[in-house]
Amino acid sequence: MDFFHSQETLTAFEWTLRAIISFFFLIFLVKLMGQRSISQLRLLDFIMALTIGNILARPLSDEQSGLKGSMITAFALVILYIISLFLSLKWGKLRSFFDSAPFPLIENGQIIYKSLSRARISIDDLLSELRKEKVEDIQKVSLALWEPGGTISLFLYPQYEAVTPADMHLATTDFNYPKTIIKEGTIDSKELNRGGKDEEWLKKEIKTTYNAEVNDILLATLDNNDNLKVFFYKEPK
Repeated sequence: MDFFHSQETLTAFEWTLRAIISFFFLIFLVKLMGQRSISQLRLLDFIMALTIGNILARPLSDEQSGLKGSMITAFALVILYIISLFLSLKWGKLRSFFDSAPFPLIENGQIIYKSLSRARISIDDLLSELRKEKVEDIQKVSLALWEPGGTISLFLYPQYEAVTPADMHLATTDFNYPKTIIKEGTIDSKELNRGGKDEEWLKKEIKTTYNAEVNDILLATLDNNDNLKVFFYKEPK
């Protein structure tokens, strides 16, 4: 276990061990921090990403830096991060410090220039975000908010919103999300049972309808109306 500590030199095997341990330790830290750290990189998350990356990177490139100390430091920082998150959930002032309230970039079809400077984005950046939302005219926007995570929330004037069945007073069917029952040739028995079916029924249905085996299937889904949709690696003969 000497490779954990600072050394004058490390063998190739010891360098490899450091890399493997650091890799799985980093995965452990990310899981401990939670999915929010990946999907919403805010102020506190950004600081943690930079700090932990720097701490763990050094012993992977410098044999005189011990891995043990870096791991302890990184773990302590993650604990502080988790404590800060829980405190911010309980204490509004701390939450406001970490994540500022959203503020408008566009209001009533007019760009608020001071807000662009506050968000540190240019007109080109704003127009790019509008294009991503299929909005070609700024005057169609009733409100555009700059969110703490660095995204923009758009609200169009009602007359420019897409028409929905509710607007037209049309009858709609219930939402029907298909269950994935086969993935890459493997049956998901749990999902299949949730649909009230078993493997025997599925194999018979595939054989009768498609003249194929389960191993031939890349993806298969089943909806609430027992409609089976199958996608093959290649179409059966």
